[in-house]
Amino acid sequence: MNLEELKKSVRNIPDFPIPGIQFKDVTTLFKDSGNLKALTAELVKKYRNKGITKVVGIESRGFILGPIMALELGAGFVPIRKPGKLPAETFEETYEKEYGSDTIQIHKDALTSNDVVLIHDDLLATGGTMLAAYRLIKQMGVKNIYINFLIELEELKARELFPSGVEIDALIKFEI
Repeated sequence: MNLEELKKSVRNIPDFPIPGIQFKDVTTLFKDSGNLKALTAELVKKYRNKGITKVVGIESRGFILGPIMALELGAGFVPIRKPGKLPAETFEETYEKEYGSDTIQIHKDALTSNDVVLIHDDLLATGGTMLAAYRLIKQMGVKNIYINFLIELEELKARELFPSGVEIDALIKFEI
């Protein structure tokens, strides 16, 4: 299976969750086991020799492929969640997104200075969620951070929000 076939499997939902947003529905990719296997293989290929110790998935769609990637890389999985979902002490970051503001949290003891982290989410659009996740993890003093997406909306140029030198990769790229 090639990337173009995978790209064609992504369903576009106009005006969701609000008018003007072209929502990229990845559930159509996940429902086929062949797609899921191909996605996993492609997503982890780049990180096999990077020493990843933790994959951090962002609620909620980062929870789908994040744990699978962690297993494939021999790493642990750490969730980043919305407020009130994590039971222990947390760090949090508030950010703006396309249609409002939001806050995310991570357990204070989830990562150490010895960790090499791969942050995964399904989509890079305006970049607010991932930038907040990057800031949360950066303040925890980990060795290195890599960023990975299933899909990137290139015209929004969200990569430019991140410091130079941060390695960002997206498997499927869309023009909007």
